[in-house]
Amino acid sequence: MARDNQDKMSREEAGRMGGEATAESHDKEFYQEIGRKGGEATAESHDKEFYQEIGRKGGEATSESHDREFYQEIGRKGGESRDDNGSSGNDGKMSREEAGRKGGQARARQRNND
Repeated sequence: MARDNQDKMSREEAGRMGGEATAESHDKEFYQEIGRKGGEATAESHDKEFYQEIGRKGGEATSESHDREFYQEIGRKGGESRDDNGSSGNDGKMSREEAGRKGGQARARQRNND
């Protein structure tokens, strides 16, 4: 491990060991509670535009690393999942599969025009 001449623990090693000890002493619910509290705190300190911006950035990053087939596949899986849950009566609305396919095609066209 990363110890200096005086046998002191490095910050990296101390952090790793502390993280491991914490992970061993807490269960899934502990981490879910931390996540919930963090999400609530973030929601209180940020507005709608903040979430729109991070969603836009995430969508752009995903579209740069995936092709049209990726979007068609997740659209197909979403449509199948929706049908499996008894949601096939779509009341005239576009299915998620169709939305995914159209979204993938539109993004591919946009990328080709860039």
